[in-house]
Amino acid sequence: MSDGRPLTPGPDVAAFFDLDKTVIAKSSILAFSREFFHGGLLDTRTLMKSAYNQLTFALSPADADHVERLRRHVTTMCRGWDATQVQRIVAESLDEVVTPLIYAGAAELIALHHDQGHDVVLVSASGRDIVEPIGALLGVDHVRASEMRVDDDGHYTGELTYYCYGEEKRAAIESVAAEYGYDLDKSYAFTDSITDVPMLESVGHPRVVNPDRALRRHAESHGWPIYDFALETEPSAASAAAPVLAAALVVGVGAAVGYGVGVRRASPR
Repeated sequence: MSDGRPLTPGPDVAAFFDLDKTVIAKSSILAFSREFFHGGLLDTRTLMKSAYNQLTFALSPADADHVERLRRHVTTMCRGWDATQVQRIVAESLDEVVTPLIYAGAAELIALHHDQGHDVVLVSASGRDIVEPIGALLGVDHVRASEMRVDDDGHYTGELTYYCYGEEKRAAIESVAAEYGYDLDKSYAFTDSITDVPMLESVGHPRVVNPDRALRRHAESHGWPIYDFALETEPSAASAAAPVLAAALVVGVGAAVGYGVGVRRASPR
């Protein structure tokens, strides 16, 4: 998936990719909501709230307010979770959950950059325990992602020790470039959100993928290439959240029926 402009070859070049809505079609952590529920980490109410957030994530621009609401939901949702259990669930369900969400155009871009000798780096505001396995599945070279604080018992506290967002993405890219010797003037960056302009401005070849309205305007005014990717069988925003909603509704109805039966059994005749 080329924009017709030749790529700059060389081992000192990197391609930096955002993850959610850029390489995959959903929020990476919310995509595992059903698996976290079956693993006992989510209750029905939180599962339904995650389905709602997944729906709004698909429909809404990734502006600062929306990203902040999603961050609060995720950190609250994860508070108290066993980090090792999360890693196990992600590893066991990774291919089933993530592979159908990968944009073919993004996978092709990653392959094109590798063919030119470029390293590929994921730079994501999502948590490292989710992003690193997805990065391995995609065959990327390095990952920079947010870090959740883990207490002495191995559980998430609901706090972030590092938030890879906004200006921090620029700092992460500069840090990776210094560590591995990348020439940022020759390097590339791909993202969907206006909040990632610092990431795009840190490289010589910014590119936007499925941009929100504000980023599309910004890209057009700066002459940045724009990619519009779709899944081969692109679901609607509502159908994308349907499996999680369905699971939550089934459990909710089951719980309600069970409660009703219990009440009837307990009631005197």
